[in-house]
Amino acid sequence: MEENDFVSIWLEETGNPAIEKLAQLNLEVANKTTKVLAEKGATENDLAFILDINPDEIKRWLMGRHVFSIKTINEIVISMAEIAQRKTTESVT
Repeated sequence: MEENDFVSIWLEETGNPAIEKLAQLNLEVANKTTKVLAEKGATENDLAFILDINPDEIKRWLMGRHVFSIKTINEIVISMAEIAQRKTTESVT
């Protein structure tokens, strides 16, 4: 793309609303995940273990530095359900 083309100039001056919206949604997913982990007494490491992902990657996710795909969001939802079930089972025994 040319440096002086209209689109590049416009994006530089005004930003990209779609990217800004995506960044906001990613931050909302991260915040909700953090909140649910805290409510269930779970840790980032619990989520990392269930998803079989490096804990450092989970930290980046929860800081809002990750673009969540639908697949990743679904995996997080399933993991949260597993965490909730584990915590319920632990409190009963």
